[in-house]
Amino acid sequence: MSERRESVAERVAADILKLIVGGDIEPGSNLPAERKLATMLGVSRVSVRAALQTLKAQGFIDAVQGGGTRIVSRASGADPALAELVRLDRSNMLDLMELRCEIEVWAARRAAQSMTPETVCLLRETLVEMTKPGADKAAQDVAFHMALAKASDSVVYRHLLGVVRGTLAEMLTYHRTELFASAEDDATVLAHHTEIVESIAAKDPEGAAAAMRRHLNWARDHYSNANSGS
Repeated sequence: MSERRESVAERVAADILKLIVGGDIEPGSNLPAERKLATMLGVSRVSVRAALQTLKAQGFIDAVQGGGTRIVSRASGADPALAELVRLDRSNMLDLMELRCEIEVWAARRAAQSMTPETVCLLRETLVEMTKPGADKAAQDVAFHMALAKASDSVVYRHLLGVVRGTLAEMLTYHRTELFASAEDDATVLAHHTEIVESIAAKDPEGAAAAMRRHLNWARDHYSNANSGS
């Protein structure tokens, strides 16, 4: 009997951890109450309590004064430091762009393989938001890439992007306010993003990957032009 309870608790701990690393619950926020978690996961409160104890011991969550549990971001110091490096020396952005050219192409391909009507709808909603008068272009760009991460159905990728979200926001703010800030550039970004989304909707992994690569290569070309003084 005790062995059965332990295996259930371990499974529940893994399920809760997926919620955390997948970005469904933001670092620093509170987890749902034990009763709600039990209902969400279809297990007893005893199993939830045991799972939470395991996650506390591993350092993923912490007790909150007055009751409840809070998610601890063990990478909390990494993103501000990386964002500062990007802010102080824009040549570091080129390195980050090179990395994005690899990992986001993978994410676009994976999103097309894993697409659902819900994730395609979410991606299309971000495109609509980009076209609204007075829209915060950088914020909507971040929203697009976070939606793409969700569409990828990879908790690892979603966690990685969540960790560097602040740096990504810093980078995209520079993009949309300085590097390519014209109305023509806005139209190009929207066209690129639309091509990516439609390839995902068509379940075309290689088309989505190629569309993402074209978009990121276009952005990278702006870095080269800026650095050459043209």
